[in-house]
Amino acid sequence: MKFTDLKLHPSLIESISAMGFVETTPIQAETLPAILDEKDLIACAQTGTGKTAAFIIPVLNKLAANPTKNTDTLIIVPTRELAVQIDQQFEGLSYFLDVSSVPIYGGGDGDSWTSQKNALINGTNIVIATPGRLMAHMNFGYVNFDKLTHLILDEADRMLDMGFFDDIVKIIKSIPEKRQNLMFSATMPDKIRKLAHKVLKDPVEVNLAMSKPAEGILQAAYMVYDPNKIALIKSLLDGKDLKSILIFSATKKNVKSIRSELHRIGLNVEEIHSDLEQKDRESVMLSFKNRKVQILVATDIMARGIDINGIDLVLNFDVPGDAEDYVHRVGRTARAKTSGVAITFINDSEQEKFKKIEDLIDLTLIKIPCPEEIGESPEYNPQKRTFKKKKYHKKSGGKKGYKKPFSKK
Repeated sequence: MKFTDLKLHPSLIESISAMGFVETTPIQAETLPAILDEKDLIACAQTGTGKTAAFIIPVLNKLAANPTKNTDTLIIVPTRELAVQIDQQFEGLSYFLDVSSVPIYGGGDGDSWTSQKNALINGTNIVIATPGRLMAHMNFGYVNFDKLTHLILDEADRMLDMGFFDDIVKIIKSIPEKRQNLMFSATMPDKIRKLAHKVLKDPVEVNLAMSKPAEGILQAAYMVYDPNKIALIKSLLDGKDLKSILIFSATKKNVKSIRSELHRIGLNVEEIHSDLEQKDRESVMLSFKNRKVQILVATDIMARGIDINGIDLVLNFDVPGDAEDYVHRVGRTARAKTSGVAITFINDSEQEKFKKIEDLIDLTLIKIPCPEEIGESPEYNPQKRTFKKKKYHKKSGGKKGYKKPFSKK
């Protein structure tokens, strides 16, 4: 389906064309007709499928036809990175429209709070907010959602994982009952169904199967004990011309430690996680995007908020706890039909978790042992609770017929 088939406002079509969008993605084709028809909707679709434009375009189409100075749309998101990302897409898609938007999130200084407060008091068409920060503003009594006509919950599963259920319910109770409700979630567990029952009215349901990692991603896994992981990273990067590398780990503590160790061995590396002030996070992301920083170490919570083309390598320092998170992590590379490499380190206790990932993506990856100069490797056997050490056999290259992700020229 082409966007021109949807009979959108001419100024919106002009903005869509200026951004280079011609045809809808599958999630857009499935959801746009129902949203434009002002129906409630619940959609299961992961990041990177074009779901943000799926709800931005109908909102802008309505505002283009019926301009207002009131707050028309509230979008609730789990992280400040996603709030900023959605706001940027609004700016692009509303380029030829008289529409205003503001991201509301914590972590900034007093000026940030004042700027957000002024936008809420003076009126802005679209508010994109994290639950905690929005509640903080609402507690002062100056937030006016009386004219609200759209409520959108994006990445609802992540918000519930972060403990925002009660905040979301409180926010919903304070806005007009007559409104259009849209909910997007990467997964659809029972708790999402429970929230949907509270929020949505006779919703249209769209369920796109969890996408596999893009065909342009060369996926591989290394069997490695934790103490040898830094040395293995150094070995993998030695002599390679990789300009942009993203390393994921499960906790802030691990991210800080990995960054410190990689910095100690002379690599150009920075870290990003929720402990950083917002201005520092934005500075780090800008440096990474502009290739001033080669390696960025991030927590899982950042996986859905990093939308940068040209990442050469995604490295999972540890196996993600949820199989879906693996798809989100590796999906940061090979974007926009390019190619990239995704490598996962598997230690002796993470093998069952990795087997669940392989079941989800319907692919069995070759497990490469460590080079012998780094140390011994665990033997891959996810059914066993005990693990044997397996030495790397130099003559065989570890696995007969295997093509390594990187080879020195």
